[in-house]
Amino acid sequence: APLGPRSFEDRAHFITIGNFRHAPNWDAVLWLKNTVWPLIRAQLPTAQVHVYGAYTPPKAAALHNAAQGFHIMNWAEDALEVMGAARVSLAPLRFGAGIKGKIIDAMVCGTPTVTTPIGAEAMHGELAFPGAVACDAQGLADAAVSLYSDQARWEQAQQDGWQLLPARFGHDRHCAVLIDRILALRDTLQAHRAAHFTGAMLRHHQHKSTQYMSQWIEAKNKNA
Repeated sequence: APLGPRSFEDRAHFITIGNFRHAPNWDAVLWLKNTVWPLIRAQLPTAQVHVYGAYTPPKAAALHNAAQGFHIMNWAEDALEVMGAARVSLAPLRFGAGIKGKIIDAMVCGTPTVTTPIGAEAMHGELAFPGAVACDAQGLADAAVSLYSDQARWEQAQQDGWQLLPARFGHDRHCAVLIDRILALRDTLQAHRAAHFTGAMLRHHQHKSTQYMSQWIEAKNKNA
């Protein structure tokens, strides 16, 4: 296992993590607080969720409620350490795109994730998702409770993550593809630029902005 992770029995609590300045993360925390977490607590009355994130604003700190098991933890000095101590990661993302760093980190730590189809998008391809994917709040809550309580299911999700990491996110594989692409572009750079409309447009306007700035400075000096 990548980080010598803790076992099912040695872990506790749910976790969610993400920069509060990123709109999808803030929306996810609000949905978790107001809708998803009460459904989890109805089934696990003593459960806790620890919410970590950089740039915690006062509106996020105000969500802290220990009586409800909802803990705003602010910035984590070591994200992998806190992720590796949690039993289940929650990523109730309702919008966003691309590869989700929080799900990658969870896999590295051997921590199963419960997320939405938006969260799972681009993450697992044809392989099993390392946790559970649900479309609505009740589905997320039920999946979270099941993973948190069922050791066999939890361990299978952990194994799914360790199979997914090298198959889809392996460092050597992606480095080789990147280097090959860079070398190919180096050898055909002029043709690539000629066929790249967006790049040509950006270069054109970059040079035009410099031209207009110089004309503005010249006019300003004449009128001084």
